[in-house]
Amino acid sequence: MHSQHLSALEAKHAHIDRQISNEAQRPLPDPLILASLKKQKLRLKEEIISQ
Repeated sequence: MHSQHLSALEAKHAHIDRQISNEAQRPLPDPLILASLKKQKLRLKEEIISQ
């Protein structure tokens, strides 16, 4: 059973995944934005796994 905290983390992870996809599809994606988003996504994934 998922806790409310875990569900919130998973929702944030999915949101960041969509942001990464949107940025990557732009004509000139910003590599700094992509790197930042990917780091955030990785931190969330690690926190989800540790739950």
